[in-house]
Amino acid sequence: MALLAALVIFTVIARYCFSLSWKQLAEFNTTLFAFTTFWGMGINVIKDEHVMIDILYDGVKPARKRWLAIVNYLIVLAVVLVFTYQGFKYVGVAGKQISQGMEIPMMYMYGIMPVCGIICAICVVIKIITLYKADISYFAPKNQALSRDDA
Repeated sequence: MALLAALVIFTVIARYCFSLSWKQLAEFNTTLFAFTTFWGMGINVIKDEHVMIDILYDGVKPARKRWLAIVNYLIVLAVVLVFTYQGFKYVGVAGKQISQGMEIPMMYMYGIMPVCGIICAICVVIKIITLYKADISYFAPKNQALSRDDA
């Protein structure tokens, strides 16, 4: 991320202060941005930092939260697998083209999608296993004691 920020700042300064522009660098910045975005999918799953609508989840007893969370992640896994499959198909179709900036096959840029999709799918499976094995206290409301009636 720091590399991306530094390169974007350099590109902007070079373009607006010195009227210099490199299409290779602009294309590399775009590719690096896409990579960091797709890489973040799996990391966000592991760290529980993904977008989640939890209004129903918070009102459920801890014993049911486990299964609700597992079903949620199974749906996420299905979406990620479709994304990965479509990414492989897209690489097969558009990957043979040569990029105009870096002059490399586009499969190296578009290949980010299925590779990061696989990484995200692995992270989702790890999360499902973690939720399945977690103690019931993991699902307790935060900052509240868990009673026997909640389980």
